[in-house]
Amino acid sequence: MGVLTYTDDHTSPVPPERIFKAAILDSHNLMPKLLPDAIKSIEIIKGDGGAGSVKQINFARGYVKHQIDELDEKTFTYKYTLIEGNGISDKIEKVSYDIKLGSSPDGGTISKMTTTIYTQGDFEIKEEELKAGKEKVLGLYKVAEAYLIANPDAYV
Repeated sequence: MGVLTYTDDHTSPVPPERIFKAAILDSHNLMPKLLPDAIKSIEIIKGDGGAGSVKQINFARGYVKHQIDELDEKTFTYKYTLIEGNGISDKIEKVSYDIKLGSSPDGGTISKMTTTIYTQGDFEIKEEELKAGKEKVLGLYKVAEAYLIANPDAYV
């Protein structure tokens, strides 16, 4: 098994508590509304939405299941593992995400996301595949951020 880990940082003018509430705690309601052509629904299929729960995200073309490993509203930490669906194959066993939101000096957010991909055997992920995956995740973040900027009273 191979392991590939990378970390991405992003800054936002939106405070971390608003991003956490919107993009993580209420993602099952907000993201299908913001991206109805891409995300059909997000359902909690096991648990209460906290650690140990499983979410299923239904896309226009496929689905993914995430197991929530840690959810801490005080430290704005969210860890989850992609366990089934698009992105998981005979070559990729699982993908884990560790997201931490912190306050920036200007009142916004510094977000840090560490992604760990566990591959089967000696399979290596191509750079363009990594880039495409990063762009999808950043795109979701940007959509939530844009919504919060346009709606300053949402998720306060």
